Amino acid sequence: MPKTATKHTGAVADPEFQLTPEQLDLFGEELDALRERVLDDLGQRDSDYIHNILNAQRGFEVAGRGMLFLSFIPPAWIAGTISLSISKILDNMEIGHNVMHGQYDWTQDPRLDSTQFEWDTSSPSENWKDSHNYQHHTHTNIVGKDRDIGYGILRMSEEQPWHPYYLGNLLYATLLMTFFEYGVAMHDLEVERMVSGEISFADKRKEFDNIWTKVRRQAIKDYVLFPLLAGPMAPAVFAGNFTANIARNVWSFMIIFCGHFPEGVEEFTEEETENETRGQWYYRQILGSANLTGGKLFHIMSGNLSHQIEHHLFPDIPAHRYAEIAVEVREACARFGIPYNTGPLHKQFGSVVKKIARLSLP
Repeated sequence: MPKTATKHTGAVADPEFQLTPEQLDLFGEELDALRERVLDDLGQRDSDYIHNILNAQRGFEVAGRGMLFLSFIPPAWIAGTISLSISKILDNMEIGHNVMHGQYDWTQDPRLDSTQFEWDTSSPSENWKDSHNYQHHTHTNIVGKDRDIGYGILRMSEEQPWHPYYLGNLLYATLLMTFFEYGVAMHDLEVERMVSGEISFADKRKEFDNIWTKVRRQAIKDYVLFPLLAGPMAPAVFAGNFTANIARNVWSFMIIFCGHFPEGVEEFTEEETENETRGQWYYRQILGSANLTGGKLFHIMSGNLSHQIEHHLFPDIPAHRYAEIAVEVREACARFGIPYNTGPLHKQFGSVVKKIARLSLP
């Protein structure tokens, strides 16, 4: 990895800014020490926190599905859909994503076991943990290695060669946002490599079978079983479940894209990241991430991925700790002169949209 702060998207205000290898090593040692201190402090309050979230999620789901059965009362349909949407967002963001990172394996609670957990979305946990936990978090924003850059659908980096296909970048992004759970599920199929002939369908048969099984199970649950149980309210329950899934998809897309792709976030080449030291790896995580500002409820609903910088630094630390950690990370970045990209949702998402539009052109 080069000493300079990379050239790709201009995240560093001063292009002449440099960190020496010694400074990067010292920076890495500070973050390692911070990580160990937090891990040593994990205990009852962390367990209480995630169990409270689990209880809240289940309460919102029961309330939401119950009110949807009363959809002959119009306010009940609205309230039920909102409640179910909150349930699905919590399950996806603050519970599923974080539990499958192994953040709560230390509790030895079977409900929080990263190897057994399955979330309420169309992406099979087994596939997701490989593409996300390993590929994405190891190779964050390395063009050609991190398939989360564009999800095989979008052009999200100037390093990606332009093709007329990308004129539809905004349209593809809108469709991906609306049906994000299916985009994430299909991610592991590497369809773009099938199209190019690099791999065959047979190479991905196991992943396809996992996806089809999970998609079918989710569809039966939300679009067959619960509507049938509602009897004459079946159409209203179907519509409520569909709307809740779309709400979860749109919210997840916004939070994730704001953490990875606003203007100012860096991308890297494989050559730049060869033989990285621990400090250089931390450095790349910070330059390749962005945070969102907001209140406590906002952070919970985002799965604390509003602290994407801290998540990329410490993916196995319980996410509700990121707000505390962020104070020290930001202070260390200021001392070392490392940029710390943060801003409100509307600003970061507006920046993402502009980037998607800009990169649709040569």
